[in-house]
Amino acid sequence: MPVIGDMVTSPIDSEAYDYDSGFTPTVSEDDFMCDKSAVRAFRGQYEPPLYWTIFILGGLGNLTVMWIYLHFRQRLKTMTDVYLLNLAVADLFFLGTLPFWAVEASNGWYFGLGLCKVNSALYKINFFSSMLLLTCISVDRYVVIVQTTMAQNSKRQRLSCSKLVCACVWLLAVALALPEFMFANVKELEGRDYCTMVYWSNENNRTKVLVLALQICMGFCLPLLVMLFCYTGIIRTLLKTRNFQKHKALRVIMVVVAVFVLSQLPYNSVLVVEATQAANSTETDCDAAKRFDVVGQVLKSLAYTHACLNPFLYVFVGVRFRRDVLKLLRIYRCWPAQGVLSKIQGGPGRSSAMSDTDTTQALSL
Repeated sequence: MPVIGDMVTSPIDSEAYDYDSGFTPTVSEDDFMCDKSAVRAFRGQYEPPLYWTIFILGGLGNLTVMWIYLHFRQRLKTMTDVYLLNLAVADLFFLGTLPFWAVEASNGWYFGLGLCKVNSALYKINFFSSMLLLTCISVDRYVVIVQTTMAQNSKRQRLSCSKLVCACVWLLAVALALPEFMFANVKELEGRDYCTMVYWSNENNRTKVLVLALQICMGFCLPLLVMLFCYTGIIRTLLKTRNFQKHKALRVIMVVVAVFVLSQLPYNSVLVVEATQAANSTETDCDAAKRFDVVGQVLKSLAYTHACLNPFLYVFVGVRFRRDVLKLLRIYRCWPAQGVLSKIQGGPGRSSAMSDTDTTQALSL
């Protein structure tokens, strides 16, 4: 949910604005009111162009992934392929919410309470499903590379299982997004409506803390721990092999983990601070609160860029996907040069970390 700077309110005020992204401090009724119009002005200038950029670039990348899968249906023959297709769908739905937040940042929320709840829920459904699917991809890579014998013997069973896993991921994401249906509301501030989270007023803001803790644990901590465990095992296995392509695979793994941590850790650190503030009902200086809101907005935008990067990190680093993109371009007469096609593919006879086998595919997708 985008951050909306607001007046500092009392924790017992039933109309207090409380946001799931970005810090909104609470103080006692006798304390001052904090004017955050400057924060809202910053948001109105900063977020719309950035969100539209993420929307366009991420949309092109993820639509290309779906285009490839729809055109080359035989590609859906491994668990990772199924997860990647679902990841592209989740990222597209997530990106589809950004234009609404961009319009709201500039001009307020024009779209009514129903769309406020739906858009907020879609954002969280696809946020959680993206993170959980990245976790599934890590586990599948681990099984294929570290547990090679088991993976080869259960290839068909795992492919069938992947569809069930994806269904469970989507159902879990919907369940985790229920707070958005419950607490998303339209509130007026300085003549404009905003779609925001309005939590129940209770002791120590327990509702808000619970929602934030859920996002931090399921949207960052769990995927990170699983990725670290799986990729550590994969790296140990690759280091024991003599395949010269292992170095390329190791670089890809390092980039995947580094991008995930660098894009998600700063914003989740902000959420941890926000949850701590809410749990302790900590009073915060107005200037400090405004600075925190601005930092939260910037780091939130950084986290959103992951939806842009997913196609390139998990798909386009692979030779197969690059080859299929060029095939499609040639089919539609957009890439007529066969020599360039061969050069990009690496030339005849050149091996790749992205061959058609299950194991090598899992190295660099």
